[in-house]
Amino acid sequence: MRQRSGTLRARTGVAAALALAALTAGGLAACDLPSETPDRPSATSARPSPSPSPTRHWDRTPRSLAAVGDSITRGFDACMVLSDCPEVSWATGTDTSVNSLALRLLGPGAAQRSWNLARSGADASDLPEQMARAAAHRPELVTVMIGANDACADTVDRMTPVEEFRASFEAAMARLRKDAPKAQVYVASVPDLKRLWSVGRGDALGSRIWELGICATMLGDAQDVSVLAEQRRDTVQQRVVAYNGVLEDVCAKDDRCRYDGGAVFDYRFTGAQLSRWDWFHPGREGQQRLAEIAYRNITAAQAP
Repeated sequence: MRQRSGTLRARTGVAAALALAALTAGGLAACDLPSETPDRPSATSARPSPSPSPTRHWDRTPRSLAAVGDSITRGFDACMVLSDCPEVSWATGTDTSVNSLALRLLGPGAAQRSWNLARSGADASDLPEQMARAAAHRPELVTVMIGANDACADTVDRMTPVEEFRASFEAAMARLRKDAPKAQVYVASVPDLKRLWSVGRGDALGSRIWELGICATMLGDAQDVSVLAEQRRDTVQQRVVAYNGVLEDVCAKDDRCRYDGGAVFDYRFTGAQLSRWDWFHPGREGQQRLAEIAYRNITAAQAP
């Protein structure tokens, strides 16, 4: 696995500085898709009719759920500094104030029928292994949220190339189909990192914490609005958009996959919905919003 010091991985030096910053902050707060009509030959064609293409199937009431991805799905920095807090995870959390996707879909006993296999610091290259672990549980639904760490690096040159991102996601889907062919997949888009920068840069403490190494490609030198700084941020933004294009494209080729239509990317997170320790990860309220988005798209009669 590649190591990126600019990703969201916790490092000893950053941990100490973040803890100090948190102390100084004190109490500051932060299917049914429409049936697809098979292609028909023209009336003048003498060829026999081709076999109908498979109709997409989507069960809006899955009875088990596995989650793969990165620190967002682990609830990192949502409860305490530099710690995972899976109980508030948008996907599988047990905290009723968040009302996770698992609680909404599975109801009582959700904890026994859901598995959080995400890992803080993971990028797309980690997804095939996570998907293999998910498939072993034979879940009826797998949620995927990945890509922020691929864009967050020390420099733009160290971001994951788009084709590598595609290859990793395709490999993950292939692994799932091999071991759990009937599992449905819900794919969340990568959040709008530039929007997060624009929200958090006005907070003096938040922007100071970013300088400790959180998503340097987008958040480094947060107050710098020079041409070069803006070009750097635009490059990161374009890469995130490209990642989302890959997620949508690969998902569209799988009859049991549903992409969120860019709903997470489009959501305008506010400062109150971000972690009060890093002004980057979703806090409890942000996790709740992610759960709402996922539930709405998974239970919709049509894909977004």
